[in-house]
This record gives sequence, structure tokens and C-alpha cells, in this order.
Amino acid sequence: MAKRENDLGRDPIGKLLLRLAVPTVTAQLVNALYNIVDRIYIGHIPGEGDLALTGLGICFPVILFVSAISALVGMGGGSRAVVRMGEGKLGRRPTNSGNCTLLLMILGLAATVVFQLCKEPMLYLFGATENTIGYSMDYLNIYLYGSIFVELALGLNFFITSQGFSTVGMASVIIGAVVNIVLDPILIFGLNMGVKGAALATITAQAVSAVWVVRFLCGRRTKLRIQRRLLRLDAKVLAPGAGPWGLSPFIMQSTESLVNIAFNSSLKTYGGDPAVGAMTICSSIMQVFSLLFQGLSQGAQPIVGYNYGAGQLDRVKRTFRLLFFSSLCFSCAACAALELFPGLFVSLFNDKPELVEIAVWALHIYAAGMFMLGVQFSCQQTFVALGQTRVSLFLALLRKVILLIPLILLLPRFLSDQVFAVFLAEPVADILAATTTGAIFFWRLPRILEKRRLELEHRPI
Repeated sequence: MAKRENDLGRDPIGKLLLRLAVPTVTAQLVNALYNIVDRIYIGHIPGEGDLALTGLGICFPVILFVSAISALVGMGGGSRAVVRMGEGKLGRRPTNSGNCTLLLMILGLAATVVFQLCKEPMLYLFGATENTIGYSMDYLNIYLYGSIFVELALGLNFFITSQGFSTVGMASVIIGAVVNIVLDPILIFGLNMGVKGAALATITAQAVSAVWVVRFLCGRRTKLRIQRRLLRLDAKVLAPGAGPWGLSPFIMQSTESLVNIAFNSSLKTYGGDPAVGAMTICSSIMQVFSLLFQGLSQGAQPIVGYNYGAGQLDRVKRTFRLLFFSSLCFSCAACAALELFPGLFVSLFNDKPELVEIAVWALHIYAAGMFMLGVQFSCQQTFVALGQTRVSLFLALLRKVILLIPLILLLPRFLSDQVFAVFLAEPVADILAATTTGAIFFWRLPRILEKRRLELEHRPI
């Protein structure tokens, strides 16, 4: 039997969460470097950094959607697999890793074809202007050809971390990030490729990560092994994971694309390229912190899912309490840092005085509700780990589709400073959504655990 790094059912909760969360948080932070490092280098291209950075920001909806596909298949399949491990049912039917691998490849190729065919009108819709469309086209044209590597690297890594191999999952991300960080200055500045070099560095790094992840999942240590005979699409295996289990994380990430489109198109109308550039910087900073919250929650997900499947419900409650208070403290600290030192974060991306000034002003507004994200992420991701697909899907839609996008469109109609109104939509939505999510979670959790207890009591021996 393959030896796991951590015993999800017996190790002390605090030490176990620390051992799983540190690598996953580190992996998410390093994962953010794929795009963040690109933006930092591009923002400092002499003479054109501000427009190039704005052009890259307009590509975010596509980048986010490609990542969302990996969450649909990978997080859904991995979450389902770890619950079956806890139930002791993993050996009763084939694992879904092979099915998910093929599905990721198909969806990655489909995304490449569809976005390549409509990229120019799509980018104008997303907020591009004549000043920035060239940069957006240059980046996206190359990035899309690496979509399949992005899907495999991100999607299959969930199958590694869900088993408790957190350091292996972290290593897969770090390897790619190191490649990206090394290649960026060489291609962007050394070979004078600009945004094209940034895109090429990113997809090369993701290709290296994909090879690492696939190689591990084909090896002997993993229980969720990719087998050649299972590289097929089997609805009976895929549907429980990549369907309802993966739908919530997919919606969470894909709706971020819609949010980005709403922000950029509104800001193009009310504030022009400088306002869109400021949003690129603000959303880049927010992405780093959001990925850290997500990494902490992902560290807890295997513990929650495994022990829920195994019927150790007290460990489920203790894990959530620790996750909740850790996430809340972290989000409050992050919010304070951004409000007190916005210029420090903004200066990483650009040094043009005009852009820095509007970005610092915007970040004060945009990050004002971040202190509540700890509540949002901890409750939302725990619902996913417990298999509560309907409520997690609703909460995924609540923050972005039901609240944020309408606020982006409506607030400028009621406030005289329309650019301020667009940025204000983010903290208002964050606070309302997190409050609602927390209230629903604390009402439903005792009922979910009681239902599971009754199922176990009446389960045939």
C-alpha cells in the first residue's frame, strides 16, 4: 500500500492542518507568481509599461476561465475521490484520475480553438482600446496554445494534494514558477519579446509542471493512479466528481471572468485606459491574497472530506473551527496591510506617477471589504469538501453574479463619481456575501453532520 505523508483520520488536527496548509498556501502563492511576475516585468517595460500592463489585464477573463476548467474537473474529481477514500470504497471501482486527465485535455484544446477564433472582438468587449489591443493580442495568441498544459498542471495537481501529498503538490507549482521567473527577464528584456515573451515563459513553465504532475500520478506512490486503460470518458465515473462536486469551484472561478469584464468595460467608459490599468493592479494584488485564502482552505479540505466520509464528525467540526479563525485573522491582517501601505504594493507593478496615483486611490476603496474574505472562503470551501453542491453553487453565484456585477453596473447611476462607484462595488459585495455565507453555513452545518451521523447508524454492516 502506498504510504501517505499524512494520516487524515488520526493525526492531531492542528499539526495536520499546518502540515497540509503550509504547502498548499505556498503552492498558491507561487502559483500566483505565474501571472504576477509577468505583470511586474511588463509594467516596467521602458516607455510603454503602463499600456502593456493594461493590455495584459484585459486578457484576465480568458486566463481565469482556463483555470476554472481545471477546477471543474480537478477539484471536483479530487474532492470526490478523497471522500471515497474516507468511506473505504476507493477499491470498489476504478478511480476517476484517468477519465479526468482525458477530459482536461479535451477541454484545454476546445478552449484554445474557441478563444483563438474570436479573440479580437472578444478583447474589445473586455475593455481593450486602440492603445492596448496590440498588447492583448500578442499575449493571448501565445498563451492560448499552452491551455492544455495549464489544465493538466492545475487540474491534476488536485489529485495529488487531495491524497495528503501536499509537499509534492507544492513542488509541482514551485518547479513551474522557477522556470517562469527565470525565463521572464530573458524573453521580455533579453530577447526584446515584450508581452510575447511573458506569454511564452508562462506556458513553458506550465508545460514543465504538467510533466511533473502526470509523472507522479503514473507512479507507485499514488492511490489515484492514471492508468492507460482508463483514459476514456466514462460518464458514470466522471459525473459525480467533475459534475456537481466540481461545479461550485468552476462557477467561483469562471464568474471571476465575468466580474473582470464588467469592471474593465465600465472603467473604460468612465475613466479610460488609466482606470483600467489601475484595476489591473488592484485585481493582481487581490488575486495574490485570494489565492492565499484559497490555499489555506484547500489544506483543510482533505481533512474535512476524509473524516466526513469516515464518520469522524468531531474531527470535521474541529478542523472547520481552526480553519475559520485562521482565515479570519489572515484576512483582517491582509486588509490592514493594503489600507495602510497601498503605495508599497502598487509600486511593484508600475512607477509611472499618473498610474500609481490612481491605483493607490483605487486600492483604498477596492480592498476595504477584504477583512470578510476569511469568512467567505472558509465556509464556501468547507461546503465543497462536504459535498454540499447546491448550497456551494448558490454561494459561488451570490458574491459575484447576484451582487457584484449588478453593483458594478448600477452604482455609477446613483453616485456622481462614477469611477469611485465602480471600485466601491467590490467591498460592498464582499461584506454582503460573506455575511450571508457565514449565516447559512452556521445554520446548516449541525444539520449536515446530524444527517451523516444517522446515515452511519443505519448503514448495513
